[in-house]
Amino acid sequence: MDALNIVIVGVGGQGTLLASRVLGNIAQSLGHDVKVSEVHGMSQRGGSVITYVRMGKKVYAPLVEQKGADYVLAFEELEALRALPYLKEGGAMIVNTQQILPLPVILGGAEYPQGILSTLAQRAKLLAVDALPLAREAGNEKAVNTVLLGVLAGLLPLDKELWLSALQHTVPSRFIQANMAAFELGYQHKF
Repeated sequence: MDALNIVIVGVGGQGTLLASRVLGNIAQSLGHDVKVSEVHGMSQRGGSVITYVRMGKKVYAPLVEQKGADYVLAFEELEALRALPYLKEGGAMIVNTQQILPLPVILGGAEYPQGILSTLAQRAKLLAVDALPLAREAGNEKAVNTVLLGVLAGLLPLDKELWLSALQHTVPSRFIQANMAAFELGYQHKF
């Protein structure tokens, strides 16, 4: 693996930051340079969160430019649509099919867009995963992030043991069993 740019998007509380730390741990264990940058909207109130992860032999800047991401890892459908401009030609999107209504929709001032997955499938290589039931099956519905990391792990040419080790070093010990199970459930999903 020469260089890898990943954009992770979701809403506050979905674990985008933990996912970026796992990826950072993997990069460091490979001896790669890694830069991680987070942009928090109103993340503590369920607003948008975007995290950039860049890893490779030498990384000079932390942000991924538009059309520069090899992968977009989206924890929510609308956030996936918003992140589409970051995906480079030939890149892939991994999208949790969960829909979390933003405040304007909850207040009745806007409607949640319909047909997001169809739109994404027309414009990108898409792997849509209903990760919430898988996280619940693993024992923790907050492990959606780890389900999606498992999906990503199945697509990258990195040893699975690197991922498992990174999870053990990053996830708090009281949640490790559920997160390992969530990772395995995600790892089974392929294009």
